Amino acid sequence: MSIDAVYDNFDTDIRAVGTPRVESPVKGKTVFVEDSERILFNTSLNYARKYLTGKNKPVSFELAGPRESIFFDPSKTKCGIVTCGGLCPGINDVIRSIVLELFHMYGVSNIYGIPYGLQGFIPKYKHPLIELAPAYVEHIHELGGTVLGSSRGDQDISEVVDSIERLNINVMFFIGGDGTLKAASAVANEALRRGFRCSVIGVPKTIDNDINFVSKTFGFDTAVEEARKVIQCAHVEAKGAPYGIGLVKLMGRDSGFIAANAALASRDVNFVLVPEEDFDIDGDDGFLVSLMDRLKSRGHAVVVVAEGAGQGFFTKMPKEKDASGNVRKGDIGLFLRQRIEEFFVSKGVSINLKYIDPSYVIRSVVANAADSIFCGFLAQMAVHAGMSGKTDIFIGLWNNMYVHIPIELSVGRERKKIDTAGPLWMSVRESTGQPVMKNIREQYSRGDAAS
Repeated sequence: MSIDAVYDNFDTDIRAVGTPRVESPVKGKTVFVEDSERILFNTSLNYARKYLTGKNKPVSFELAGPRESIFFDPSKTKCGIVTCGGLCPGINDVIRSIVLELFHMYGVSNIYGIPYGLQGFIPKYKHPLIELAPAYVEHIHELGGTVLGSSRGDQDISEVVDSIERLNINVMFFIGGDGTLKAASAVANEALRRGFRCSVIGVPKTIDNDINFVSKTFGFDTAVEEARKVIQCAHVEAKGAPYGIGLVKLMGRDSGFIAANAALASRDVNFVLVPEEDFDIDGDDGFLVSLMDRLKSRGHAVVVVAEGAGQGFFTKMPKEKDASGNVRKGDIGLFLRQRIEEFFVSKGVSINLKYIDPSYVIRSVVANAADSIFCGFLAQMAVHAGMSGKTDIFIGLWNNMYVHIPIELSVGRERKKIDTAGPLWMSVRESTGQPVMKNIREQYSRGDAAS
């Protein structure tokens, strides 16, 4: 079944806390957007053509941007911002841009940061609120991480909404990944059930770029740029010694976008191993023999592996979960290092292996210029959506336009993954020259890779 058919039946309509009747204070400063303006899910002519003679409408998303009428009176509005989950370049840029947009464009002066993720809503943790005035956020984009702090783990949604009600927050911005967006949707639904008019807006944050219906998440470009620097160092190390091997493990629990794009950015990588494509470690067509062939022909090799690759080698490992509910992955980087060393010892071949795991360094850096600009757009669109009374949505970039996406449509489903029959992965194969390994060949012969 095509992806178009899979999503044809999904509802992309946007919920709201009420009818906007307040004149926007940004009148005269911008071009307003109507709710009727939509962006097609698929912009191909063939996709649109099949709807021209039918009664059904093609799947589309509501265009983001400022509305002429808003729901909340800026002079009486209180807003909150919370950041959850792991760190990612650009979080502070998003916080800063939300505050500046609220304050300077809408005249909202009551803006609060909720410290340490969802814990900040729960009274027993006793985390004090942070007042987010323009002076407070002026230079935070020059810092990595998040000035609000973060945490992982579930908190009782009723307690979270109780806290938001006590604080009388009208617009709540959630910055986080899949788990955070799930929590945001639960908060929005509980608030609506209570009749409490609080707009809940998400800004998707995942360095892995694996959220559905989002072309790109903030921090991804920075991660690729930093990963490329590491790969360049690994290449220098590999070329500087006889039979040198540079082994780099990058982020990518379920999707290998960072590994694939960083490899393309450097063009010095010989093997890219990602969660989307299985591989054999042993055998004549396996990774180790392929690596030895590369060393014999060129004298050095660079291997990039995403953290979620090769999990079939850890089937006997207990299925433990982290605080966010994610299954803990086996350490494929250390596994490969050990197997590579053992293999070449068994062959009587002396190698020089350098193993690099820069994950925590990459996620903690300051956003680059492209991501910083991107964060500003996402934040501005989030503010426009919140002030107009939209709720239970997040802001996404789709077909190069900023759109409103219902949270329920995206979260809780399988993460966005590399299409191993698509142009990105084909380009990786052409760039690296890596062979088709045994299990992969079997998959392609069955047609699984293109399904």
